[in-house]
Amino acid sequence: MLARVFSCAVVGLEGVVVEVEVDFTTGNPGMTIVGLPDIAVQESRERVQTAVKNAGLNFPRHRIVVNLAPASVRKEGPYFDLPIALGVIVLSGNLDPATVQETMVIGELSLDGSLRHVRGVLPMAATARAQGFKRMIVPTMDAAEAALIPELEVIPVTSLAELYEHLSGHQSITAYTPKMEEEIPLVAPTDFAEVKGQDHAKRALEVAAAGGHNILMVGSPGSGKTLLARALPGILPEMSIDESLDVTRIYSVADQLPPGMPLIRQRPFRAPHHTISHAGLVGGGNIPHPGEISLAHRGVLFLDELPEFGSRVLEVMRQPMEDKVVTISRAQGSLTFSANFQLVAAMNPCPCGYFGDSRKPCTCAPSTVTKYQKRISGPLLDRIDIHIEVPRVEYEKLSSDRMGESSANIRARVEAARQRQRERFAGSPIACNADMRVAEVRKFCKLDDTGDSLVRSAMSQLNLSARAYHRILKLGRTIADLAGSERIEAIHIAEALQYRPKGITI
Repeated sequence: MLARVFSCAVVGLEGVVVEVEVDFTTGNPGMTIVGLPDIAVQESRERVQTAVKNAGLNFPRHRIVVNLAPASVRKEGPYFDLPIALGVIVLSGNLDPATVQETMVIGELSLDGSLRHVRGVLPMAATARAQGFKRMIVPTMDAAEAALIPELEVIPVTSLAELYEHLSGHQSITAYTPKMEEEIPLVAPTDFAEVKGQDHAKRALEVAAAGGHNILMVGSPGSGKTLLARALPGILPEMSIDESLDVTRIYSVADQLPPGMPLIRQRPFRAPHHTISHAGLVGGGNIPHPGEISLAHRGVLFLDELPEFGSRVLEVMRQPMEDKVVTISRAQGSLTFSANFQLVAAMNPCPCGYFGDSRKPCTCAPSTVTKYQKRISGPLLDRIDIHIEVPRVEYEKLSSDRMGESSANIRARVEAARQRQRERFAGSPIACNADMRVAEVRKFCKLDDTGDSLVRSAMSQLNLSARAYHRILKLGRTIADLAGSERIEAIHIAEALQYRPKGITI
């Protein structure tokens, strides 16, 4: 008698239904697993055998073959421990095969039969509902994550023995009921009211938040670049439930969901160190996993000390910054991860950090300054909408008791601007002004004669590229949205031009 139990594998960010087939075959007692399993799946043999025995059940003394279909999909991780164990129990005649019909089963077994946490539960649950499964059996600690998917009965299980008692009808397990949990902040963002001075930089960050634009801050050490960057999440608009599920799915696959937080409601803020590899930044590995740019999806990617990052690391970001996705190709195939992030970068103007500083002289040779600034390529700089200088803060402002405008007030303006953009782009995949393509720029970023003359002059004097031209129009549209204006006025274009890089021709 062939036993069948359904489970799931994760390929990229999507789930793939796996049919676990268990049957007896001729030969010495033991277990063989086929169907393109990795080492972790192969090790299930010992875990399953010991867990079944420690659950008080008899493990059949026969040769057992386990097939994980489809065989064309590589199986990795310990997700299949529990479905294999259930297949063995059904095959031995201890369970009715009907008890596992229309049910998806995932879980890693300990040797004592208890269940451990597994990653990627959210995309698996979404796949279960999409494929018509009525219920899903998961470890208890993963039940809240699986229950984010509606219309799916989630059975939380602590051990194999408990699950056997439930399926055999001796002791029922109550289906998990989602609870309204308090929002747990990942990191409490800095309030803009705590940042002294830097009014120009605060305005630039407000514009960046309102339109989803990338921004580069240049200034001497200690001028407040990092503090400003960490304050940005506090003025970004709240995520919708669809955006939260989108982000949570990535964190689930990467196994980086914070404890007690099945659903991420705050926009991510990722700040990788400059020693990170390109695979760590964009994702990779023999079996590709999401990198930092995917973990920053719908949120902020902060790159401090930008020139210190390897040139290869920075250049691989160019395509994701344009396409909002990253595609990783391997011999087995290609995987695509979401990467719709907002880049916030900070750098010193030179190796010593004081080139152009008003108080401390620079000790770097001119050639050294030029070489340092050229570590960032022109094509990458061209993809950054806003370039600002962050000067030294004077003592009078630092010591003043006067507080600046709060993040809550700035966020209200940002939310109003984003609402105008949502209404403008209703029915299209575009979420904010920074995502506009050429067709949308032509439609929504029309200039009057004064504004057109201003942009024409800037194109000629600054030798701007076509991409830079469109980015100026997008910035002008965002500034107009913040001002509540339907038309892009010359004053909006003038402010947008102030955010072009100084002294760099691209």
